[in-house]
Amino acid sequence: MSTALASAGVISGLEAAAQENIAPFQFKDKSFLKILGTNWGFEGTTDEFCAAIKKEGYDGTEMWWPGTKEKQTELFSALKKYDLEVGFLCGSGERDYVTHLDAFKKSINAATTEFDRKPLYINCHSGRDHFSYEQNKAFIDHTTEAAAKSGIPIYHETHRGRMLFAAHVTRNFIEKNPALRLTLDISHWCNVHESLLQDQEETVKLALARVGHIHSRIGHEEGPQVNDPRAPEWEATVKAHLAWWDAVVEQKIKNGETLTVLTEFGPPNYLPTLPYTNQPLADQWAINVYMMNLLRKRYLKAD
Repeated sequence: MSTALASAGVISGLEAAAQENIAPFQFKDKSFLKILGTNWGFEGTTDEFCAAIKKEGYDGTEMWWPGTKEKQTELFSALKKYDLEVGFLCGSGERDYVTHLDAFKKSINAATTEFDRKPLYINCHSGRDHFSYEQNKAFIDHTTEAAAKSGIPIYHETHRGRMLFAAHVTRNFIEKNPALRLTLDISHWCNVHESLLQDQEETVKLALARVGHIHSRIGHEEGPQVNDPRAPEWEATVKAHLAWWDAVVEQKIKNGETLTVLTEFGPPNYLPTLPYTNQPLADQWAINVYMMNLLRKRYLKAD
């Protein structure tokens, strides 16, 4: 099959999916839906990456808070050059709890005060799955204070290995911390619970009510990322994720709020590969662009 025919097939498939799956609630204009591109897996400079996502039609990017002045200057210059929005990712990988929390606080404090372009939000890889409740609560307490001081929304991601790695654990944090707001990457929970969460509907509903930001990767019972969401064998899994995101969109529309979404299908080893050659089974960049277009068609009213 020629590249042109293959591309035409993807586009027609996208249009069919969008027509079949128009969301029950849609934003009245694009200012209420900000879709961001990930630099995860991108090989090139920050300027080249920003030029690429601008060309594709993204509204901006989510990136780890740059740790040096040089990297900050490089990022903010590219954002200004290509007129892109930004959300920052903050976290820590330290093993020792005290060191971990201290590094996290420093990252949050810098990201909320030292920017040249104010971020749309800050997303947190918060704590660790093996820290105690009280230890992990300290991350929420610090971000609650930082968000109040800066006026920047700060969200905690539902991520394996982190504080909110599982649905039932997250429920405990939600019930005890009214200020807690989430980045929903529900693909992780599908993997952790080895299900599409049919037996935790009430817990998922509670979580959806706290979502400020979405990572639109699609997971499944045996992994955090399907090999290609365009493939028909994943139809039921894709529809499950769309239903969860629909609930968030409905809530945002009713509250008159803007929703930010990161298309975050990752490179190998998130993206499955062939043995021996490590050749990816699909095109990560193309999948993320597909997701951007699908989300816009699903959640924005046609002009």
